[in-house]
Amino acid sequence: MTKVAVIQQPPVYLDLEKTMSRAIQLIAEAAHNGAQMVVFPEAWFPGYPTFAWRLPPGAGMGKSDELFGLLQSNAIDLSRGGMRPLQEAARDHGVVVVAGYQELDGAVSGSTLYNSCIIIDADGTIANNHRKLMPTNPERMVWGFGDGSGLNVVNTAVGRVGALLCWENYMPLARYALYAQNIDIYVAPTWDSGDTWLATMQHIAREGGCWVIGCATSLEASDIPTEIPHYEELFPNRDEWVNPGDAVIYKPFGGVHAGPMHQEKGLLISDIDVSAARSSRRKFDASGHYARPDVFALNVNRIRQAPVTFD
Repeated sequence: MTKVAVIQQPPVYLDLEKTMSRAIQLIAEAAHNGAQMVVFPEAWFPGYPTFAWRLPPGAGMGKSDELFGLLQSNAIDLSRGGMRPLQEAARDHGVVVVAGYQELDGAVSGSTLYNSCIIIDADGTIANNHRKLMPTNPERMVWGFGDGSGLNVVNTAVGRVGALLCWENYMPLARYALYAQNIDIYVAPTWDSGDTWLATMQHIAREGGCWVIGCATSLEASDIPTEIPHYEELFPNRDEWVNPGDAVIYKPFGGVHAGPMHQEKGLLISDIDVSAARSSRRKFDASGHYARPDVFALNVNRIRQAPVTFD
């Protein structure tokens, strides 16, 4: 059995240094409780840019620029070793870490942000980094478009793990690309919640024959520092649940295994039998015996895209 811990605690909103410190404490707590895998929600480092949905287009542009600048200055640049503290925590505690974060592209533009998900193995090495393919609606004013280079299912100390972010999980071909890589644990860090999202997690568990972990940031307005720009306009109700969390784990071929944690803060910890994923696909294997390659075919471009090449 493998013990999984899903983080349902808020970050220190738009403060990367304090958020990283909180993450290291949470990993230590999860490991103390026997966890071998720790999962953080979408954009947890240093918080999802909910302001993109709350400020009016056009009229709120200047305010959004100010908040984007704060987000940008608290984003993580992999080219500068920005994930090293999390890698060290994973190695020190011997746990696999899957985490959603704001990634700054320091290698090319030095400015563009991506909504990314990193998989860190239990030895501290980066096993995969995926940039969200399609930011949704006003998210496109915050994040650039990712490419297929991160559409990978990777070997880790707990099994084969892959991840898609939020509404990427509604993209059937993106899901299929993961199913076709012998996936054991499918992680869906998100900002979404509620019955519709949970139904999607259930569907993926059945369709993919894999363990599915869904998690959003459990966040109240009172968790957000009042000194962030335009706080009163963004969060006029201090008692508001900005996001209820709804951390959940579904069994291969469907059925709730743990959760959902709704409007709660803490850790969702549960044992899973990783081997149950492969055996569940005896009945339905979307990319195996139930596939019809003579009728359907999928081509995935995993070449890293870059706007410039220096010869």
